[in-house]
Amino acid sequence: MHIQDLHGPSAVTATADDHGRLNTVTAIGTVTASAAAGSAPRSAPLRVDAQRNLEHVLRAAREVFGELGYGAPMEDVARRARVGVGTVYRRFPSKDVLVRRIAEEETARLTDQARSALGQEDDPWSALSRFLRTSVASGAGRLLPPQVLRVGTEREQTAAGDISEDGTRVPHQRRVETSAAQQGGLPAGAEEETDGGPGAAELLEVVGGLVDRARDSGALRGDVTVGDVLLVIATAAPALPDPAHQAAASARLLDILLEGLRSRPA
Repeated sequence: MHIQDLHGPSAVTATADDHGRLNTVTAIGTVTASAAAGSAPRSAPLRVDAQRNLEHVLRAAREVFGELGYGAPMEDVARRARVGVGTVYRRFPSKDVLVRRIAEEETARLTDQARSALGQEDDPWSALSRFLRTSVASGAGRLLPPQVLRVGTEREQTAAGDISEDGTRVPHQRRVETSAAQQGGLPAGAEEETDGGPGAAELLEVVGGLVDRARDSGALRGDVTVGDVLLVIATAAPALPDPAHQAAASARLLDILLEGLRSRPA
């Protein structure tokens, strides 16, 4: 026989032994502890589900924006993530916020890939080639913010266009100018548009190191800039419905583009 008194803060449990005598055990705080233990798991699944939904949304956003560009609607992202569009907006109040998140993550990924190539390849051409192949294979080039391409091209064109007094071209020097926004010449928020977003300067700096080494070694054409290399990444990452066809097309296109970057004997 089992008798339980659950009145008050204590739980009194009585059990009958084999001879019919009652043995009483009192567990102070048992009810409170049980209630607390029982209530905790109820919120845990919500946190897990929320995290899972966030991962689905980010993965879907990379796929959709990679295939259709950053102009794709949020409804497409929600459909690909298999969640309601309201779920997307709860995490990202506007499309700009989601686009900025994806762009920042892909810029950081490209920077890591460039830094890894610099550190793991002694040969300058091999380092540049490794970076291009890795970045194209990862698909990050399709998600490179357009501002980064523009800023990279503008900076490199300025540096490459210096002419000395005797009419010869000044050796290449990378420049990282202070933006008008940093100088107070633009309203708040304009700096991201001017500089290509958070992490863009670091990406241009690291990729610039790859370009400098390859150019100085004579393996890379002298007129190739950081902007050109980033353009190769964006161009050589086509979005095709079949993954195998996409990988094959990307590899073939990149081979052609790499040959175009190589310097040729005079």
